[in-house]
Amino acid sequence: MTEGPNAGQWQVWDGAAGAFWTEHADRFDRAVAGYDPHLEAAAAVVAGERVLDVGCGTGATTRAAARRAGPDGHALGLDLSARMLELARARAAAERLDTVTFTRADAQVHPFPPGGVDVVLSRHGVMFFDDPPAAFANLARALRPGGRLAVLVWQGLEGNHFIHRVLNAMTPDRDTPYPPADGRPSPLSLADPARVHALLDAAGFVDVHLEGVEEPMVFGDDPEEAFAYQIGHQAWLLAELDPATRERAHARLRDDLAAHHEPGAGVRYPSAAWLVTARTPE
Repeated sequence: MTEGPNAGQWQVWDGAAGAFWTEHADRFDRAVAGYDPHLEAAAAVVAGERVLDVGCGTGATTRAAARRAGPDGHALGLDLSARMLELARARAAAERLDTVTFTRADAQVHPFPPGGVDVVLSRHGVMFFDDPPAAFANLARALRPGGRLAVLVWQGLEGNHFIHRVLNAMTPDRDTPYPPADGRPSPLSLADPARVHALLDAAGFVDVHLEGVEEPMVFGDDPEEAFAYQIGHQAWLLAELDPATRERAHARLRDDLAAHHEPGAGVRYPSAAWLVTARTPE
């Protein structure tokens, strides 16, 4: 989709980014695995519930929700990436989960049946809306009265060494402002608790709460594995560099990854997220 709401994100996630994250699905799930228990506990899915997973990617959190909801419940995963959803469906089929559905759609504008969902959850998938007020209002409409929201969003750069250390290493001699100053969709677009409260309050949610959660991000068993991953993930940072500058960036990145290597535990970077919970009024 090249026109309409969130057109830019459709292009990103259904293009190179979606292809990369599909190829590295297991690596990403491992990287953020420390956050999964926090999200599952906050969502508190029980048997028979209907769950919506926003920005589900390759479906790890959707499948986990479907297992918790049991045979009388259902989990719907939404994402913009056709490739990621193809893998999500294949993995659900391999697990013989028939109470999970994956749909290529934008949660910002998708016509959900009003009140048809008990729980909305997301693992770092709600920071990329082109129109966050419209998106959260749409999710509120999808929830039943008293329905629950539980989402993870990244905190700021200061707590997320895995972002700013890698950016600094790969951008020698350049000033790369991050996140975008104009509020465009980005991993850190919901890092400000005041903005999150304002968005959810305006959407009609109540009992909005943000809990700080810190977990290590694991990028590989050793620095070379982590280097190969980061070079692919951050290729856009290197695309316009001349060979000499690119070599300096590679060297700085290797040094930083080596400094974060813990033998037996992998290449680990501190990270911090907000666990955001709220509900719709009864």
